[in-house]
Amino acid sequence: MDKKIYHGGEKIVRTPAFGIGRQYNDFGLGFYCTEYSQYAAEWAVGPGRNGFVSSYSIDTDGLRIVNLCSSQYNPLHWLGLLFNYREFDLSSDTAYRAREYINKHFPIDNQASDCIIGYRADNRCFMFAQDFLDAKLSYMSFRSALQGDDSNRQFVLKSNRAFDRIIFTGYEPALREASFPVRQSREIKYMKNAKPFTGGSDFFITDLIEGEVKPYDTRLR
Repeated sequence: MDKKIYHGGEKIVRTPAFGIGRQYNDFGLGFYCTEYSQYAAEWAVGPGRNGFVSSYSIDTDGLRIVNLCSSQYNPLHWLGLLFNYREFDLSSDTAYRAREYINKHFPIDNQASDCIIGYRADNRCFMFAQDFLDAKLSYMSFRSALQGDDSNRQFVLKSNRAFDRIIFTGYEPALREASFPVRQSREIKYMKNAKPFTGGSDFFITDLIEGEVKPYDTRLR
């Protein structure tokens, strides 16, 4: 199946190459894209710069895709992968225990994956994740913050097989006047709406640790 994906950045990327990029991105070395051109435009610009949205087509048939946003996984799996590449503040005993618990029970083996779909650990999501690890934000509130919309979902190419399938199809300019205010407005809205979950029984990371809750527990879905 051919899928359209988009990459936002300061430059046009006509030929994405395996092994180029920053090793300590959310999911490690890879080519980070989104399935939505408007969100690629938002991340291509900054407060003082314009950018470009490069467009691609990729044949996903036969590729091993780990979709961390699917019902097969939960936010703890996402955190388990993030721990491999991003640095959290683990100075509190709660956060340190949380990492040990998540690494033990929610590991993600991404070494054999061709692509990963998962939440982007932008400033907003990273702050929510840190608060969850410190038991300042409940599980349901954390999950709701991650799953709010599709703006923070990224499609990442991780293998030579995936890079062999990607075809550059064009590009569009991304203007800061149009895209940056939209991105800022969404972040502010989510920050204001980050409130404790009130839709039923809820729990914190400390409850999960003490109860030794496993991935198949229905409370995590």
